[in-house]
Parts: sequence; structure tokens; C-alpha cells
Amino acid sequence: MTKTALITGASRGLGLALARSLTVDGWRLILTARGEEALRSAAGGLGALALAGDVADPAHRDRLIRAVEDHGGLDLLVNNASGLGTVPLPPLSHYPLGELEELLRTNVLAPLALIQAALPGLRERRGAIVNVTSDAAVEAYEGWGGYGATKAALEQLSNVLAAEEPDVAVWWVDPGEMNTAMLAEAVGEQEAATASPPEKVVPTLRRLVAERPPSGRVSHS
Repeated sequence: MTKTALITGASRGLGLALARSLTVDGWRLILTARGEEALRSAAGGLGALALAGDVADPAHRDRLIRAVEDHGGLDLLVNNASGLGTVPLPPLSHYPLGELEELLRTNVLAPLALIQAALPGLRERRGAIVNVTSDAAVEAYEGWGGYGATKAALEQLSNVLAAEEPDVAVWWVDPGEMNTAMLAEAVGEQEAATASPPEKVVPTLRRLVAERPPSGRVSHS
């Protein structure tokens, strides 16, 4: 039986790198990201279904779930899409609360909403969920308080979900510092260029899917 994966934030970075790798093994892919042109370009070379939109938008999430149902179910949900928040990264004493609220919608509520919608099918197929988090969820980096707080919330949601859903594997994965557009936006292109490419993280994710270890936090190193 062909397996199906839904990957958010799939037009670049880790999401695209994982999609390329899964395609080699014959996975059917549903890819989403906000940038329609970049997503179409990425998905076109993979034979994947591309549905551009914002995962924080309930109507777009509904479209994604309908696509999953049209494909007969879901084996893997990868919540990779993420916002950075206010740039330059501000201290918490000056963090705009409205922007933090928006970041929580993207980084916490949207992944949970997708999980809730996908869970019946994932339970049926004994599927898996990968929530991409960050070391900023557990370390105190100046300026990263807003982003880190959202990732800490996502990690705890994952932790509890793993306890509540024994038939679904739930991994929350800290990929480490990667050379991505998001990191470059936060620290500058020169510093970001010293980080590892996202492709280096893909074997860690593939190992989870292939070996299905117990649910838990996974750090790529």
C-alpha cells in the first residue's frame, strides 16, 4: 500500500528536503506552504500535490484534510511550517503582544488543529506525527523568547498527545541550527551560512519513520 505524507512548510528548507527523500521511496505527498510559486516549483519536480496557503487559516486546513481523504488516508503528518515572529528579535520586555499572539496561532494552534483533524485517519493506519521544534524551546537565548515559547508549547502538546494516543507515534524533533531562510532572517546570512544544511537532518527523520521508536523528543546532532 502506498503511504501518504502531509508536510507543511514544504516549499524550502527541511520540509522540501524531507519531501525529496520520501519521494525516492515512493511516498505519495501532499505539500503546503504560503508561497504558491515556490511551492508549485518544489512540488512539480516531485509529482506531489501542492496546496498553497497558510496553515493558520482554518479554511486552508480544511482543504488539506479533504485532500488527505481523497488520497485514502494519512500515514505521516509533518508539522514543519513555522513563523519567526518579530525581527530584529526583541527582548521579552518589549515583545509586541499582538505579534506574539499571531506567532502562537502559526506555531502552536495551527499544528494542533491539523493534528485534531488528521487523528482519526492516523489512528486507523497507525500513522505518525512529526512536530518540528527547536532548542530555543529548552534553552534561554536572548531575543528568542517569543519564538522559543511557542516551540516549548508545541513540545508539551506533543508530549501529552503521545501519552493520549498510544496507536499513533508522536515525535517532536529539534533539528538543531540549520542554514535556512528563517535563520538568515534572524541572525544574518553570513552567520546562517555556517550552519548545517537541512538535508543533514533528513536521515534522522527517515530513521524515525522506518524504525518507529517510542514517541518522544528527538534531537538531531
